[in-house]
Amino acid sequence: MNKKITVIGSSNTDLVVKTDRFAQPGETLLAQDFFMFPGGKGANQAVAASRLGGDVTFICKIGNDLFGQKSLEGFKQEGIDTSYVLTDDSVPSGVALITVDSKGENTILVASGSNFTFNPEDIRSLKTVMIQSAIILIQLEIPLPTILAILDIAKENKITVILNPAPARPLDHTILSNIDFLTPNEHEAEILTGIPVFDEESAKQAAESLHLSGTKNVIITLGEQGAYASTPDFKGILHTTKVIPVDTTAAGDVFNGALAVAISNHHTLEYAIQFACKAATLSVTRMGAQSSAPYVHEINV
Repeated sequence: MNKKITVIGSSNTDLVVKTDRFAQPGETLLAQDFFMFPGGKGANQAVAASRLGGDVTFICKIGNDLFGQKSLEGFKQEGIDTSYVLTDDSVPSGVALITVDSKGENTILVASGSNFTFNPEDIRSLKTVMIQSAIILIQLEIPLPTILAILDIAKENKITVILNPAPARPLDHTILSNIDFLTPNEHEAEILTGIPVFDEESAKQAAESLHLSGTKNVIITLGEQGAYASTPDFKGILHTTKVIPVDTTAAGDVFNGALAVAISNHHTLEYAIQFACKAATLSVTRMGAQSSAPYVHEINV
């Protein structure tokens, strides 16, 4: 039975500073600590899925530089198939500048680099490996034309697609109608629908709006509240354990990686969301993006 997960997306290096509070415009603050972590939403999700027991291939584009090579080494150490990682000699690898405050909240600036030279022609050249996938997991840190090329191949070959619509941006019917699982957080759901999301009722309204755009399964993550699911078989919030957050940077990425693993293992969607919520909750108690992703033996559903 095919359980292969192909994650397609971005790879960045995260440059992280911890500080008591976020700086105001024109203000200089002395930060407490500096860290350098491998990151990028695609890479984070690939690592999370691999640590949680997934059979993962990662497709991305890195620069021919130290950041890119260190990222590639890290993927291999995580047991990820890197045979289809591409290299662009003309631009640097992506980097993200992240500030984390004393409450564990974060702000992120991304310099995309090679992620934005990842083009539809690259995708079409990798069709052979993509059609071997049970699930394709994508995000929005690569160009939209590249996303459309992925969706064309997935639709043609009846491959399940999970789209984590982050960073947030409006998406049209062409994309939303070709997604099997859409996984926005509250902010992303509002960008997609115009409906502010803060509780179960508002999440329900946003999900119904997304269904009208053609998306079959909508899962809106709600932070410490858990996740709201709207599917043909289930509608409602699945709660998670409350913890004291240390760093929320990659919680959504861990959620999506975990969700892909559980779906690839043919669990019920309710179980899959509970599994993903527990993995994401555990991740916020740790610093870093990929480094915060838990291992499968740490999750008890």
